Amino acid sequence: MYRHLPPALRLDQAIEHAPALARLAHLVDQSSAMYRCVEGLIPEGMRAQVKSGPVEGQDWCLMVSSNAAAAKLRQLLPSLRARLRQDGWDVLTVRVKILGQR
Repeated sequence: MYRHLPPALRLDQAIEHAPALARLAHLVDQSSAMYRCVEGLIPEGMRAQVKSGPVEGQDWCLMVSSNAAAAKLRQLLPSLRARLRQDGWDVLTVRVKILGQR
């Protein structure tokens, strides 16, 4: 009637046993650290509209909630890239994606 289920794993245990999850967790941590590196360059009133996105090799994506925020963020890209490189991040491209648009 009832099947015996294996005990649930904590997230850190699952990551330890699954290389794909470990890689994903590393990329999430990397993206978050990169955002913290450049956060001070983003105007304070705009920070709530900007989220760190995926890292793919030397490319990083920032996600924004509006066209206006995307336009302003694109103006900041040279200084964001410079700060990332200054802090040791090997980033060639920072892309801006508007959430909810394709």
